[in-house]
Amino acid sequence: MNIIVADDDKVLSAMICGVLNDHGHITLPAYDSIQTMMFVMKQPPDLLILDIKMPGGTGLNVLRKLKSSSKTSYVPVIVISGMPDENIPAEVLELGARRFLAKPIDPDVLLETVRDVFR
Repeated sequence: MNIIVADDDKVLSAMICGVLNDHGHITLPAYDSIQTMMFVMKQPPDLLILDIKMPGGTGLNVLRKLKSSSKTSYVPVIVISGMPDENIPAEVLELGARRFLAKPIDPDVLLETVRDVFR
């Protein structure tokens, strides 16, 4: 599966990519919302893992744009965030994300969530 991992935290992004790569996925890191949109529009992935807080705009704005485009509306999105706002999980699901994961990310939970999205 081709997965874009969009998070400006390069250490976390490398950990997520490493875990997914170790389980047979092909990952592409993106470090800001502009780069994320470019990658997704150029070659829509099988899955997007999207952080909320990134340079160049929020993950919420990226999610809105992706879900409003016929070219990318079908791409499943798992939103991740370390923001303490208790309204974020419900908001991202309402916007069309498949799942929400709170940081810090547990690798086993990440893998189970990815599997669950494709069941």
